[in-house]
Amino acid sequence: MEAKDVDLIKTLVDQDAEIKGLWDQHTDLNKVIDKMEKKGFLNETETLELKELKKKKLAGKTKLQLSLDKYK
Repeated sequence: MEAKDVDLIKTLVDQDAEIKGLWDQHTDLNKVIDKMEKKGFLNETETLELKELKKKKLAGKTKLQLSLDKYK
């Protein structure tokens, strides 16, 4: 996500509940994904979970981008 988009999100978080929810979800998923990726070895279940989390994060990012487009 571009820096200008992040700046726009930070200004809109207090004004738009949808953007706030999507941003919170995005940052939470990012933390979990980073933590899992730092783990040296993932078993099969963890690997599948990581893939699902990444898909969920991407879907949320797409929704967030669409919501931001209203303000651009």
